[in-house]
Amino acid sequence: MNNFIKVWLSVFISLCYCYSVGKFVPKGIPRLFGVFPIVCLFLLLPLNFSSVHLGGTFAFFIAWLANFKLLLFAFGKGPLSSDPSISLGHFVAIACLPIKIKQNPPLDSCNKPQNTQNKSDPSPKSHSIDPNKENPPEKTHPNRPYKENPVLKRPRKGHKWPLNITIRGILIVMLIQLYDYSDKFHPWAKLCLYCFHIYLWLDITLALVAALAQAMLGLELEPQFNAPYLSTSLQDFWGKRWNIMVTSILRQAIYEPFLHIATHVIGHKWAPLPAILGTFVVSALMHELMFYYVSHVKPTWEITWFFLFHGVCLVVEIYLKKVVLYQKVQLPRLISRPLTLGFLVVTSFWMFFPPLLRFKVDVRLLEEYTIFKGIFHALKF
Repeated sequence: MNNFIKVWLSVFISLCYCYSVGKFVPKGIPRLFGVFPIVCLFLLLPLNFSSVHLGGTFAFFIAWLANFKLLLFAFGKGPLSSDPSISLGHFVAIACLPIKIKQNPPLDSCNKPQNTQNKSDPSPKSHSIDPNKENPPEKTHPNRPYKENPVLKRPRKGHKWPLNITIRGILIVMLIQLYDYSDKFHPWAKLCLYCFHIYLWLDITLALVAALAQAMLGLELEPQFNAPYLSTSLQDFWGKRWNIMVTSILRQAIYEPFLHIATHVIGHKWAPLPAILGTFVVSALMHELMFYYVSHVKPTWEITWFFLFHGVCLVVEIYLKKVVLYQKVQLPRLISRPLTLGFLVVTSFWMFFPPLLRFKVDVRLLEEYTIFKGIFHALKF
């Protein structure tokens, strides 16, 4: 708990400094030099945690999301640059929490350049939700009166979150109880439990943080997941359904620069393919770093190979759609969904889970759950 307080105090002070840098230092290389020491500090802070839960969760918040947002901020891009008049509280919350504002309220004409960020993009990493479709008042249809700040008035989906979080909480408690009998399970059955555990833990954690941030900021936020178990392809899973916050950040920070360069080299039609592969390379390295924060052991690079393999498979899938199938032949969902989930599960069993099990991350998780239960009962009685 001491480390927890020190880390988050350091994060708050660092982000206050970055907020000041944004006010006085012009975007580009000068601002990059200003925030780069904070990026380095954020890579070191998660090493203070020995807990799997705290280390993994806050490493994701600080070393991954906050750092990428700050790098985008250095060049005047990303969520931290969407509103020049952003307050310090909003800046800190958006920087260090896994949240994305669904729709920015129109403030003044200086917000108009924000509409250039979501151009039509053939990328599988792009989202179906466009937070910047809002028209300025002078361009609104004359028979359709303009409504100012619709997001601040009434969040449309916030009321569903408590129920969803409660259901997922009950499921993860039941899952943890099953671990008491895990020695009687087949190894593959245990791995299936770990798959559900990772999804439920991420979904609950991110949803709780987003609900808290929504209550504090008064803004409507995008969901973190979009029913990944309904994915009909790798493109659908990685681009639109799994961990949407990370997808959005990687799209702006990695995919779009790669796409811009590749377009000049090989043309617009095929430029998304190397851009996707480059994005998966960065994602693979970041996941390997997250595993290091959790395990504190020398990486074996199996997790890196898992994401590189999926990147290659996704490139092949898109190539086949462009050349062979040409989007005219689609498998029925009753077939495509089991095939997609089966591929994800089998490749996870093959490359993703072995290093986690080898270094007994699952055992440490259960030990921490036992400690948490003991603390809860002590507080209750």
